[in-house]
Amino acid sequence: MTDLVLVRHGETVWHAENRYAGVSDIELTPRGHDQAARLAGWARTAGLDGVWASTLSRSRITAAGSAEAAAVELRVDERLRELDFGRGEGLTADEMRERFPGARAAFEADPGANPLPGGERPVEAADRFTAALRDIAAACPGGRVLVVAHTTAIRIALCRLIGVPLGEYRRLFPRLDNCALTELRLRGEQVAVLKYNSPIGALR
Repeated sequence: MTDLVLVRHGETVWHAENRYAGVSDIELTPRGHDQAARLAGWARTAGLDGVWASTLSRSRITAAGSAEAAAVELRVDERLRELDFGRGEGLTADEMRERFPGARAAFEADPGANPLPGGERPVEAADRFTAALRDIAAACPGGRVLVVAHTTAIRIALCRLIGVPLGEYRRLFPRLDNCALTELRLRGEQVAVLKYNSPIGALR
């Protein structure tokens, strides 16, 4: 049994306009750095046995303070990265509707079956992300681990782990706030969701 605390990175400079930041390496805002610092404050007393992050800097920077606070090594796994949104990278939803309206409409109807043009297929993202989580759990049996990653990848992985269609991720999990806590308990092939999008008290 291993508990995994999944966290979306701190706020980025594209957050205000809700631009799609998939594999684009986007900087944290001052508020994002503050969120990361408060997450580290939580991590100091959270009983963590490990801290993992994706290779993207917004994830690594968010996780670094927590690893230091928990006195563990920060470990990085490329499989925890966000989806590649293809031609949607850097665009807002409205800009996509202007540039490729049909593809955007198909994505909104079923994002599991219709990735954005040139983007990563959600089934492939779910495969790599959940494989990473299971490897992390195997590396820390009986432990509690913080995993700092990305909103779409986390929500798709949740769908896979609880056995619902990937295309439901936007409906079932309509939001995932920066540095909020989503905690899972993995026991073999069994998965329990202990909390979802739960704010740390200092982050409210």
